[in-house]
Amino acid sequence: MLGMVAQARVIWDPSFTAYNFGPTHPMAPLRLDLTERLCEDLGICTAGDLINPPIASDELLATVHDPAYIAKVKEASADPSAADPAYGLGTDDDPAFPGMHEASARIVAGTVEICRQVWAGEIEHGVNFCGGMHHAMHDRAAGFCIYNDIAAGIRYLLDQGVERIAYVDIDVHHGDGVEALFVDDPRVLTASIHESGRTLFPGTGWARDIGTGKGEGYAVNVALPPGTTDSAWLRAIRSSLLPIVRAFRPQVLVTQHGCDTHADDPLANLVMTVDAQRQAALDLHELAHDVCDGRWVALGGGGYAVVDVVPRAWTHLTAIAKHTPIPVDTPTPEGWREYVEKLTGRPAPTRMGDLPVGESPIWVQPWAMGYNPHSPVDRAVMATREATFSHHGLDVWYD
Repeated sequence: MLGMVAQARVIWDPSFTAYNFGPTHPMAPLRLDLTERLCEDLGICTAGDLINPPIASDELLATVHDPAYIAKVKEASADPSAADPAYGLGTDDDPAFPGMHEASARIVAGTVEICRQVWAGEIEHGVNFCGGMHHAMHDRAAGFCIYNDIAAGIRYLLDQGVERIAYVDIDVHHGDGVEALFVDDPRVLTASIHESGRTLFPGTGWARDIGTGKGEGYAVNVALPPGTTDSAWLRAIRSSLLPIVRAFRPQVLVTQHGCDTHADDPLANLVMTVDAQRQAALDLHELAHDVCDGRWVALGGGGYAVVDVVPRAWTHLTAIAKHTPIPVDTPTPEGWREYVEKLTGRPAPTRMGDLPVGESPIWVQPWAMGYNPHSPVDRAVMATREATFSHHGLDVWYD
């Protein structure tokens, strides 16, 4: 039976580029097209790997969104001039556009479908780099996100009887919408590592935001200082989020891989490389195999260095999910580079990593080597460990 399980499938169809806020908006749909084309040119995705979902029904959307809000999205989708800012629509972040409801609902359907296939045992891993809309709230749009596909996927799994789901968010922004929707539910562990809300939208996600009611201890937040680099970021992930997920023992792991942590991203202030983003995906893939028999749903998210970062980061993610990781010194395909230049008039990255060829892999100091109170990243990690570890029977000082 195990031999009949597909390794991974990927949500994709050119129609996903219809999620388009306009030519001046940072979330350019070109980033999705370039990602799929890079996956294709590197031989990662074939037609048999791709899933083109339908538009999610209103009933499915209503599992996480207020029907009145859904109605407002549909109204603005039919007539963008009718967008109501009281619902987060028609704003600078979320301008209304024709077909907005359909484009957003298709993303939800994609994430729910790979959740279904992973839980049913039809696939081991599922990837939706078009998804990851973690800011959308129950009753309003926020932060470039109309519908929250992540929450809909998690809700679907809960409705199927899954008892423990871990959600790990490594986007540069706090995964506030997902956390808000499950903040009092101990069946869902939400873990977000992000740039501090003191310097970045949405201004939330503090170490002591740990959930409410029965969900106390099941929200985990690491708020990093601007300027955090590769090794410190990976140390923070491994020293805060991963131990709690292991202790939680989820049956399914859902991860969000916004790549706006990159040094070249125009909207944030962390300074990661694609190499570190690839390593984080490797770590989370390994975690899925360690704690939940490989049941892994991996999603996209933010990322606004449309040519230089997003396609490479999410191609690495897809390749890892397919168990065919791409070395960082791999050249990008010539055909892909020509395609990029034709569309954008600018050169494309020539290889799949950022660090100099031949440089040693990123060295990450394990927490067991000691806490450095002079490091702002270590202080952020310690604040999270002190706020959450005791809820999971873990020691704040040791791995």
